[in-house]
Amino acid sequence: MKFGLYGLHRDRNVDPGLMARRAGMAEEAGFESLWVGDHIALPAGEGNPPRLEALITLTYLAAMTSRVRLGVGLIVLPQRQPVLLAKQITSLDVLSGGRLTVAVGAGYVEPELHAMGVTLAERGARTEEYLTVMRALWDAAPEFDGRFVSFSGVVQHPSPVQRPHPPIVVGGHSPAAYRRAARHAHGWYGWGLDPDGTAEALRTLAEAVRREQRPVDLGELEITMTPPGVPDLDTVRRYAEVGVDRLIVDLEGIDDDAVDGVITSIGETLVDRV
Repeated sequence: MKFGLYGLHRDRNVDPGLMARRAGMAEEAGFESLWVGDHIALPAGEGNPPRLEALITLTYLAAMTSRVRLGVGLIVLPQRQPVLLAKQITSLDVLSGGRLTVAVGAGYVEPELHAMGVTLAERGARTEEYLTVMRALWDAAPEFDGRFVSFSGVVQHPSPVQRPHPPIVVGGHSPAAYRRAARHAHGWYGWGLDPDGTAEALRTLAEAVRREQRPVDLGELEITMTPPGVPDLDTVRRYAEVGVDRLIVDLEGIDDDAVDGVITSIGETLVDRV
């Protein structure tokens, strides 16, 4: 089992010194990866904590660490311009020495999507097309003609360190997300399910893989889950038994004074024991 840490982009962690210190702690504790989320403009009046932009945060974390992998999840793909995003992802992969993983989703916050010029109805179609656009750019295809994006006679250099591109993970529990993971992704990312709920979700995902005739070159899906709360050793073993490869612990809901202890405790009690 691999362990990730989610949340160094928000709350008190927006302080650059605190973020760097906790990223270093997690790397030394044996965490496999650090993950940040992607919201740009959330509805007012909902008690949203301070939150840094995901790709800029990962660039800072890339400079502050040397071994731990870096993940963005889930990036709300339809509200990003994919030609620019492909360049940003490549740049992050180069600057981090090939440590980047990109998890994508279609989004669900309608006011945020509208603020970025995207309707809720077209988010799925944009997500599908944008994944194709980015792969085309990483494969040095000089042209693309789609519903939302078109280009010709352009290429991007350099290429990502990880070839043909950083691992793409699809998140979400909807039928569309399962289909998208089967067609396009190296992994699937679920959120908030206990081991039994995860097992049920993975059965549905497996059915989607069979129906969609998953491309052979993508290999088997790597399964990531953010569990509810901080799991103990027995719970981690239950996740492993149902097929989870990575658990990402979310810092939300953990008192800030307790965060350092949680990072250390996971390193001492869970890492390398499952």
